[in-house]
Amino acid sequence: MSEGRLEGKNVVVSGGAAGVGGAASEIFASEGAYVAIVDVQEKVGINLAERINKTQGNAFFVKCDVSVSEEVENAIETINDRFENSIDVLFNHAGTVIIKPFLETTESEWDWMMDVNVKSMFLMTRAVLPSMLENGGAIVNTSSISAVAGTPMEVLYCTSKGACHMFTRAIATEFRDQGIRCNAVCPGFIKTDHGIRELKELQSYGVNVTEEDICRLQGRICEPEEVAKVALFLASSDASFVNGETLFVDNGMLVQT
Repeated sequence: MSEGRLEGKNVVVSGGAAGVGGAASEIFASEGAYVAIVDVQEKVGINLAERINKTQGNAFFVKCDVSVSEEVENAIETINDRFENSIDVLFNHAGTVIIKPFLETTESEWDWMMDVNVKSMFLMTRAVLPSMLENGGAIVNTSSISAVAGTPMEVLYCTSKGACHMFTRAIATEFRDQGIRCNAVCPGFIKTDHGIRELKELQSYGVNVTEEDICRLQGRICEPEEVAKVALFLASSDASFVNGETLFVDNGMLVQT
């Protein structure tokens, strides 16, 4: 029996309790990783860790709001204790979306969006890198097609994902020669609770994202496992010479625009 692509690796997944993050936690564990699931959804995260431990691998849950510095520091301290200060992979997946007309958005909503989608990556990466630098490691960030394709009613979200792109490239540039790879996975529309809510709210504002529109744009809606498997590739040694890339998972949506 061949070893999994993350055999023996210690992996941290932020936003790892559900959706794409939950799928990644399960898939990473099935590929041999010991997974730290970091999320604010405590019950869901604990249940997922228990299911992983019973069926396919090793995982534990740490409750943390990854947009809050003190909580991140405490969470990574706990994780380092379990991993004996050896973290091999960080999947920065935590994120959210605000959908409303730009002129109706508030400063506090702007701050919240940037905290959850961008500041969280900064805090988690800064906290995890010291544990990675001795032996090298991989960072995968969740960006979006919205980093390069503007969508009505999503100015704040699109701006935050544009920042994810540049954060990915800059980290890759600064830490390449220290054995760190940093890439981003950039999904289109995904069939998760988050993704379905996004579509419904966009439709309520008259944006063309009906089922027919999604089929026209990207063939069909994407399954969360399809994004998680791309994150697995970027986290694994299969992507050993891939660095600073933003890999789109949109079934050709952007190449048609």
